[in-house]
Amino acid sequence: MYNSKDMNSSKTIKMFAVAVLFTAMKIQAVLAGDPVILAFGDSLTAGYGLMPEQGFTSQLEQALNRQGHNITVINGGVSGDTTSGGLSRLEWVLANAKPDLVIVELGANDALRGIAPAITRRNMEKILAILAKKKLKTLVAGMMAPPNMGDEYVIKFNRIFPELAIKYKNRLYPFFLEGVAGNPELNQNDAMHPNSAGVAVIVQKIIPHILNTLGKNPSSQQ
Repeated sequence: MYNSKDMNSSKTIKMFAVAVLFTAMKIQAVLAGDPVILAFGDSLTAGYGLMPEQGFTSQLEQALNRQGHNITVINGGVSGDTTSGGLSRLEWVLANAKPDLVIVELGANDALRGIAPAITRRNMEKILAILAKKKLKTLVAGMMAPPNMGDEYVIKFNRIFPELAIKYKNRLYPFFLEGVAGNPELNQNDAMHPNSAGVAVIVQKIIPHILNTLGKNPSSQQ
């Protein structure tokens, strides 16, 4: 999520690292004939505050492999990204390769900054339109606005993800932080970013949606 200390230079370095990692892992996956998932999002995807092996993409790949699915998961998260930031780098990230599935996890920083829901909706629509044009399978990971933003803001914001998922015929995971948000035992000290145990809960809950989107049988999910 949003960190006021994030600087443009830091984000540039992170984006470069994402591109290098994407290319290296994609080549490895292609050689192995394995499907590739791109998790495209903010710090919740990037693994803010966690060791690399504790983050969402690492835990997701490990869990999928344990279930017998040889799937490579690429970390396309940049801490601090809003939907505007995601939109600005999407084409650049996708230029490296074509993933079999894109998980779009954005919007948390928009809500925390109080960005107008109309702007968030417009950015998300452009992101999903790009993915649709490229015929990429997409899983929309929904986000919910904090209650302290007020009823009108919350209603407008929370409608964005399900409505656009329907419009673009994408599968929807209604709330990325389902079962984790608000639980101190599953979050870091900032009460916003999941800890390793919280990430494990997210992974367990989202895997059936991922496998369904990929056309795989999720029945082995525990």
